[in-house]
This record gives sequence, structure tokens and C-alpha cells, in this order.
Amino acid sequence: MDWYRTGGERIVTVMETMTDDDTTTLLDWAASFGPALGEHAEHYDREGKWVSESYEALVDGGLLGLAVPVELGGRGASIPQVALVMRELGRHCGSTALAMSMHQHATAFTAWRYRRGLPGAELTLRRVVDDGLVIASTGGGDATMPQGEATKVDGGYRLSGRKRFVSQSLRASVMSSMFTYDDPERGTRVLNMAVPFGDGVTVLDNWDTMGMRGTASNDVVIDGVFVPDERVLADRPYGVVDGPLQVIFSIGLSIISAVYLGVMDGALDAAIAAVGPADDLTTQRRVGLMAHRRQVAAWALDGALAVVGNDPAPSMEMLAAVMAAKREIALAGVEVCDLAQETVGGRSYFRGSPIERAVRDIRAAKMHPFDPEATLIQCGRLALGRPCDVV
Repeated sequence: MDWYRTGGERIVTVMETMTDDDTTTLLDWAASFGPALGEHAEHYDREGKWVSESYEALVDGGLLGLAVPVELGGRGASIPQVALVMRELGRHCGSTALAMSMHQHATAFTAWRYRRGLPGAELTLRRVVDDGLVIASTGGGDATMPQGEATKVDGGYRLSGRKRFVSQSLRASVMSSMFTYDDPERGTRVLNMAVPFGDGVTVLDNWDTMGMRGTASNDVVIDGVFVPDERVLADRPYGVVDGPLQVIFSIGLSIISAVYLGVMDGALDAAIAAVGPADDLTTQRRVGLMAHRRQVAAWALDGALAVVGNDPAPSMEMLAAVMAAKREIALAGVEVCDLAQETVGGRSYFRGSPIERAVRDIRAAKMHPFDPEATLIQCGRLALGRPCDVV
């Protein structure tokens, strides 16, 4: 998957040639959104407002159906291809790319469910294409120990709770979320529900952050919303990263990590454009270090995506590979963006500089589960043969 643009040329490497013949066309299509995203990125970041124009440009361009199978009217992109597209978008506007990645990973997982004939998947994917359904997710914040409760009533459940970090909350149609349910026979369970944005769902205006300021990742309050039994997508053990959740995290975090790799790309591009040929050795070394760190991070994601493929089976080893790649991208990204600022100097310290924005945006990479330290603990448990599916 490792590719980048330098001097207007795109370098195509092995991962790309191993995917479908349409990958190059797909990447050029993704890059065509760059000017629209770049035009609005500074404004939405400065104001801390939802990236409405940029997001609608993606919607109007057909990006919602990127991971929807071709036979259902979508583009049929594989999981690695979705990651490539998110990386390209992240180069131009981290907030827009991160918001869209939440819909994309939920759609990619729904496509995984569709390939297994699981209920509701085909209808959801058709609605993405036909009705412009936008899917939000709260799995990153409360997947195993949810901040929300489900109470059994006739024909379904009554839901309540407050969900955090609901990206694209101002644009989403439905929210895939988790709720704690005290089953009288089995004890505490986690139910995954599809909750429509409507009566009983309130989006708060409280997303005011250091970076990724345009994602509208507001808190969402759910108060007594009824969800019928057929909208329960999963019934899981509490506090356990079970098989389906291993797949969800592996798909989701590989796609999300690609956004941050794109943010890193954008910072490096901006630094190279600012310093030009650079005769002095200090600048050359800094650029070399940035390119090196970005390359290794890209290889890490390449390796994780090779393990995930397009039809992953549940596996803690797969999840560990994805989390290791995410950790590498998070750490390398901070170093690369900081080095870009050092390389360019004081002008990149001003608000409005794409490097200054990248310095803030990239730091959100550590906030997604698992954080860098938790990743090491999970990898250590796996290597030692200890249980690592309990959190």
C-alpha cells in the first residue's frame, strides 16, 4: 500500500499492484477530492465547526458507497483499497477524512456481514447507496464496557446513555452502538444496536478540541429510545474482545490508521514544498528522517492490511498486527509532524499553516483504542500465551 506523491508523481509499489486493476483509478478518484478538502480545511479547523462542505463534496462524489459490494450498487472497494482512499483524503484534511473513515469502516464491516448472509446487512448496504445512509459508530469509546443501558420491554429494548466521540454526529443517519444489558440468566451482556438519529437522541455541541476539530465528534445522549429485537446486531459477553469484535476492530482501526498516515503524508509534502531543494545538511537530514519514519509506518500498515485482507476471520493475532501498526503510525506521526515544523521554522507555527494543523491533528491517533501502552500489554500477553481478549 505504500505510495506517495513527490513532485506531482505517484510511486506505485507492490501492495498496489497486488490489488484489483481498478486501484490506480480509485486513487486518482480519491485525489480529485483534494482541492475541495484543502480549500475548506483551515476554515473549519479555525472555527471548530463541522466540515460540512468538504463532507458533502465526498457524498456528492459517491464516496459513501465505496465499500458497498458492486452487486448492491457500490464501488466494491476492498478493505486495503478503502484504507488507500482514506490515506489520500487524510493528506488534504484530517478532519474530513477521519469523519468519513467512521462511515467507511462501519460499511466495510456491514459488507463482511453481508458476505455471511447475516440479517439486515443487505438492506443497510442498499440504503447507503440508494438513500445516502450515513453510519456513525461508538465502538471505539465503549465497545466492551458500554456507557449505556438496555432494558428489555415487549418487542425490543429501551435504551439510555451518553455516548462520547460520535464522529460525524451532525450528519449521521444511524448510530451503531453498544449497550449493557443485565440478562437474568446469563448476567451482564453487551448488545450492539442500530439506533436511528431522531426522537430521544440529542447531539450535544461539546466538541471543542486541540485537533481534528472539524469531525463533530460530539457527545450523543440517548433517552428512552425503543429499538426492536430485529435491530440487535450482536449479543456479546461483557468486557471481552470476542470474535466479531476482533473483526470490527481489525477493519476499523486499519482504516482509521490510514487517515493518520495521510496526515503524516501531508505534513511531509508541505515541509518539502516549503524548503525546496535545501542545500544544507541539517535540512536534508531532517527530511530524510521524516521520510524514513513515514516509510516504516507505511510498511507497518501494509503488513497489517495483508493480514486483514478483505474477508478476515476472527483472530487476536490479526488484531495485534493492526494495533501494532496503529501504534507505529501514532508515534511516527507525532515525530514526523513535529520535525516538519522544526524544518520549516517559525512560519509553520502560525495558525493557518497545514503543518501547524497536522501537528495538532496527528496527536488524536493515540486516543483510539488501544492506546500505545495498552497495545504493548496486549502484544505481550499474546507473546506470553496469556489471555488477551479480556480488557
